[in-house]
Amino acid sequence: MGKRSLVLFLCFIIIAMPMAQGVDLGPKAVEKWFGKLHHAKQKVTKFHFYFHDIVSGKNPTAIQIAQSNTTAKSPTFFGFVAMIDDPLTVGPEPNSTIVGRAQGIYGSADQKEAALLMNLNFVFTTGKYNGSTLSVLGRNPVFNQYREMPIVGGSGVFRLAQGIATAKTVWFNLTSGDAVVEYNVIVRHYSH
Repeated sequence: MGKRSLVLFLCFIIIAMPMAQGVDLGPKAVEKWFGKLHHAKQKVTKFHFYFHDIVSGKNPTAIQIAQSNTTAKSPTFFGFVAMIDDPLTVGPEPNSTIVGRAQGIYGSADQKEAALLMNLNFVFTTGKYNGSTLSVLGRNPVFNQYREMPIVGGSGVFRLAQGIATAKTVWFNLTSGDAVVEYNVIVRHYSH
C-alpha cells in the first residue's frame, strides 16, 4: 500500500504542477496565451509585504558568494555579491505569515554611495498567485528613505508584467547586518 500511495502521489504532483500557477505552462500553452493577448485586458495589482534579509545566525537567508580583492577596503563594500532566499511576510515580525520568497542576487555596485544592484524574483507561495513570480532589476540606494525599483517582468499570472517596487527599511541591525524592508509593489499585467 505504501508504494502505491507514493506512486499515486507522484502522479498527482506531475499532473497538478503545470496548473499550480493558475495558467497552463509549456511552449504550446504560452503560444496559445500570446495568441489571445490582443483580446486580454490589462489589470493593476498591488502588493504590500515585508522582506526579511537575514545574514547572521544558523540559518541565514542571504549569503555572500563573491567579493573583489578591494571590497574590504571600500567604504561601500563595492564588489560584494550575495545570493538570497529571503522570506516575504504579511507583517514585519519574524514569525509573520509567509506569502512568498525573494530569490536572487544583490551586489554593491556603487563606489561612492551604499547602493545595491538588485536582480531578484518575488516568488509567491500562497493564494491565487501561488507559483507566479515578479522580476525586479534595479538600483537600491539602501540609505535613502524610499527606493524605487522597476518590475521588469514575471511568470505565471504575471507574464509580461511591468511595475514599480518601492522599498523602505523598517529595521536594520548595524551589528549583524540583518534587515526588514517594507515593500509596496504595483504591477500592470494581463488577464484573460
